[in-house]
Amino acid sequence: MDAFTAGLLQRIRATQSDLTRARETGDDFLADVEQAELDDLRRLAEEHGVEVSAMTV
Repeated sequence: MDAFTAGLLQRIRATQSDLTRARETGDDFLADVEQAELDDLRRLAEEHGVEVSAMTV
């Protein structure tokens, strides 16, 4: 796995964790921000052929 793929997958995992935490604490604004970031990261992964379907919140 190259550095780009590893870094992207790590960012996706971290963002998923942050999104879960925001939802659990009831921080709707932060949850929206984290969801938008996650959507962008998934789009980037798709554009570069990085499989992330198994990584879901």
